[in-house]
Amino acid sequence: MDRIHYAGDSVLTGSAIARALLEYAEELAKAGTSATVDIPTREPDGSVGRSKFLIGPASQLVADAEESEYDELVDDDLVAYFTAETAVLRRAPAAIPAHEEEMLPPILDEL
Repeated sequence: MDRIHYAGDSVLTGSAIARALLEYAEELAKAGTSATVDIPTREPDGSVGRSKFLIGPASQLVADAEESEYDELVDDDLVAYFTAETAVLRRAPAAIPAHEEEMLPPILDEL
């Protein structure tokens, strides 16, 4: 299991879920966009809960491996979704921050 630290709090989730979430968050940040995601989490009493995250350019996520007496949380469909979205973002052109657009060379009409 992995504990994800976010905005002064933390949640416990499956290791594959945490890895896929961090990779997705990284690509969203590179693209200059964000998304809200919902992941399964392990509550302190062992029950399964859900947590929503807003991830994007300002996200500061940290995931640490953690031993747990409870079964690993697994959500293959969610991991596949994060993986697919990450792949789409990796193929997309990089976003250009607005303050850098004016530094681009002008397009020549003669070409």
